[in-house]
Amino acid sequence: MEKTLVLVKPDGVAKGLTGEILSRFQRRGFKICALKMLHMARSQAEIHYGEHRGKPFFNGLVDFITSGPLVAMVVQGDNAVKVVRMMMGPTNPADAPAGTIRGDYALDIGNNVIHGSDSPESAAREIAIFFTPGEILQ
Repeated sequence: MEKTLVLVKPDGVAKGLTGEILSRFQRRGFKICALKMLHMARSQAEIHYGEHRGKPFFNGLVDFITSGPLVAMVVQGDNAVKVVRMMMGPTNPADAPAGTIRGDYALDIGNNVIHGSDSPESAAREIAIFFTPGEILQ
């Protein structure tokens, strides 16, 4: 069983979408093995988005993700990374079809409601940023 990190970003929390997003993953058959609400520290956000350091949009990413509370979760199931990303839709909501989370709830690339790990390797790295092993149910 594969695990992936999902973040309901501050805009998604502010819109009251956390329950709907969580329900979509559960209805699909995924198990939620860890869940918490937090206000991400800037240092934590810089680690999370570390691969984008030096790019022109890096500071904007960090500013946005630290702008309000978010919900972090570990989602587990067969092909979790691939299926969760399919359910989320493309990063740019303008390209996201209806029926995807971004297609249904996001309006622009800067405020696109949700984050999901892009590979099993990224998932392992990102999960460790938000959760200790003892916080993840098996």
